[in-house]
Amino acid sequence: MASTAREIFVTGLRNAHAMETQSRELMERQSERLTDYPEVQARMRTHLQETEGQLNRLDQCLSSLGESASTIKDTAQSFMGNMMAMAHAVANDEILKNTFANNAWENFEIAAYKSLLTLCGPAGADGARTLLEQSLKEEEAMAAWVDQNVAKVTLAYLNKQQRAAA
Repeated sequence: MASTAREIFVTGLRNAHAMETQSRELMERQSERLTDYPEVQARMRTHLQETEGQLNRLDQCLSSLGESASTIKDTAQSFMGNMMAMAHAVANDEILKNTFANNAWENFEIAAYKSLLTLCGPAGADGARTLLEQSLKEEEAMAAWVDQNVAKVTLAYLNKQQRAAA
């Protein structure tokens, strides 16, 4: 059981690393299937690159504390990301389900980074603050983009379905 601020912080960093690993797998699978939605695909690919940077920053944070990511957590979350993507892939309205899920997921990531930032001081890890703030800003930007594009994606899906029915 984690009892010190440092232990809780390290656990949080490992959890965030696993979270970003899951996110990477999910976005890789989703972006492969977004050819009918090129704007969403482009933003997803940009965020996928940001996610790679976030994983690197989390590795830096862990390394600075003499720690490393949890292979078990990363593997489990990678598997979950692929399963989540596959679950939506069979749906006719996959783009809508992914948009809703991505909206929730980005906000989950935001909360995780805010929690880590709160722990920086008590854990004696103020050196991680700038790295975590950068990741938080990227997640906030992606969450805002998803939120601002729900209507656009919904209408694009509607138009695609109407063309197919005609």
